[in-house]
Amino acid sequence: MGMFMRWVLRSKIHRATVTEARLDYEGSITIDADLIDRCGMWIGEKVTIADVDNGSRFETYVLPGERGSGIIALNGAAARLASVGDKVIIMGYELVDEPIKAKVLLVDMHNKVAKELSY
Repeated sequence: MGMFMRWVLRSKIHRATVTEARLDYEGSITIDADLIDRCGMWIGEKVTIADVDNGSRFETYVLPGERGSGIIALNGAAARLASVGDKVIIMGYELVDEPIKAKVLLVDMHNKVAKELSY
């Protein structure tokens, strides 16, 4: 067992396309429930979002969207930080005392899994 706790990447959805930006909504990111399950994120989990198109980076929490819909919706204040059509990277972390493998989903332009990696 390690001596120090560290924040380590546990799950990532890479280059998802923002499908909605809903300012008049409680803050969060709504993600297709199939993607949430497949990458191992939890509903309510804090995630970091990095917008590939504008460089913004922010934190919010995960809410489930309709299964198979491909929804990636930024809600509330987060809706001001990315635009519909932007590519985003959604990252979940875990505090651990030894290395873990991250589950990474690479998605296509419709937010369907194109490839699954672990590193």
